[in-house]
Amino acid sequence: MSKVLIIEDELSIAELERDYLEINGFTADIVTNGEIGVTKAISEEYDLILLDLMLPGMDGFEICKRIRKTKEIPILMVSARKEDIDKIRGLGLGADDYIIKPFSPNELVARVKAHLARYHRLVSKEENPDELRVFGLHIDKGARRIFVNGEEKFFTAKEFDLLTFLAENPNRVFSKDHLFERIWGLDSMGDLTTVTVHIRKIREKIETAPSNPEYIETIWGAGYRFKS
Repeated sequence: MSKVLIIEDELSIAELERDYLEINGFTADIVTNGEIGVTKAISEEYDLILLDLMLPGMDGFEICKRIRKTKEIPILMVSARKEDIDKIRGLGLGADDYIIKPFSPNELVARVKAHLARYHRLVSKEENPDELRVFGLHIDKGARRIFVNGEEKFFTAKEFDLLTFLAENPNRVFSKDHLFERIWGLDSMGDLTTVTVHIRKIREKIETAPSNPEYIETIWGAGYRFKS
């Protein structure tokens, strides 16, 4: 269960953020003072920080700057200030996102999930550069083995290379031409339906319902995208 620190002096907003996060399976602490917030952020273990800009004791810019000296966890700035200079300054100090008030609580939760997923993926790559883990899918690049929900599945060399390439580049759309050139080589001769056939075979091995895929999505008229 991921733990979020909310540094926000408007208690009603902080409680709204906390309620929506808890509904979605997170735990959250609230701090309404900047100096206390930065101390708590640095001394305790959190997975992500929601940080207001205008705070008593210390503003969000300074808090972000201090946290970034010791921690790389995602920091999402939340502010009513819409000026580009504030966004640029916040992102320049190391914030991962800048959310303008008023905001949709569901959008906030979606952004929290997205940044946590991205952070955990990066950390996983640093700790295990030869392994990829996405939901129930585990790709061991070094051993060229693939597990789905703990069960090993057997792939041909091209199936393995194609799935690994897509998983290493999540949320990007690749055309059949691009995938064919990337996996089979620029000088390869063949029909682009080769890509379609391999995608179908991969789906049969990793998807619970291949006709309604959770991992590899078809973008009609464009290509395929691996959903993270």
